[in-house]
Amino acid sequence: MKLTELQKQEIKDQQSQNNKTKRVTSLELEKILYEALPVLDHGFVRVIDYMGDDSSIVQSARVSYGKGTKKVSTDEGLIRYLLRHWHSTPFEMCEIKYHIKLPIFIARQWIRHRTANVNEYSARYSILDKEFYIPAPDKLAAQAVNNRQGRGDVLEGEQAQEVLNILKEDSQRTYENYEKMLNERYDGSTIDENKSGLARELARMNLTLNSYTQWYWKTDLLNLMNFLFLRADMHAQYEIRVYAEAMIETLKKWVPITHSAFLDYRVGAAHISAKGLKVIKSMLSGGKVDLESSGLSKREWNELMQVLDKKDLIT
Repeated sequence: MKLTELQKQEIKDQQSQNNKTKRVTSLELEKILYEALPVLDHGFVRVIDYMGDDSSIVQSARVSYGKGTKKVSTDEGLIRYLLRHWHSTPFEMCEIKYHIKLPIFIARQWIRHRTANVNEYSARYSILDKEFYIPAPDKLAAQAVNNRQGRGDVLEGEQAQEVLNILKEDSQRTYENYEKMLNERYDGSTIDENKSGLARELARMNLTLNSYTQWYWKTDLLNLMNFLFLRADMHAQYEIRVYAEAMIETLKKWVPITHSAFLDYRVGAAHISAKGLKVIKSMLSGGKVDLESSGLSKREWNELMQVLDKKDLIT
């Protein structure tokens, strides 16, 4: 990721601010506020603003004022209880706002999470950056055989190089045509003084989906965790997963107690059905269980055995 001098100066100016407040702040998050955390080749994640911290969740749950005389361990126990028992409302009292730069095809996947306020860079008003996501060679995977939305083995040799060349050439060519239609270069200079440029809202239709866009994305803590739970999962697409992983690190700095509970009760946990729980109880009591007697489908059975690390029972 490479920032322009203007972007670097903007971040420097923002970080040089020193405002007094009576609101709670997160000291660790304050250290990286406005900082651009690199993601992919040209993308980034920046925390722009936030409201509340772990103590805000506790206060909301107790409907109390201030921190009172409660110990941190007691607060930690309450937060873990809330998350463990799906008492979600107190987590909605904290909010965070990100500035994110990401490929358009990932933005279209991201926007399906309809639980945030979003303001995206306008290609009707401004010219998009001349930057494109080009996967690293080890991320060029073939289509998975048994999963319509998954990846298989990594492409190698001439085929991999051919794909990279196509991605690079198409990106460059469509952007050059974008400039021609606009009759304007990326730096703002006019290409031909005797021609009128096509409207920006029309010229943008020719750009490839690996072009980068940017947006401000604001959400509450509950919906942030729901997003991260889905998109940081190993089954999520790599290009959105790396954004989620970067955001989990900001979560850790912002609300460390909640972050720890989130890893325990969401990320590292497993959802077990009633039939699956019956199988586990039977296994613990020494009973014999198999796919046929479990009442589970083959897929459910294999998923359960994977969770239990019983690979020898996977059919």
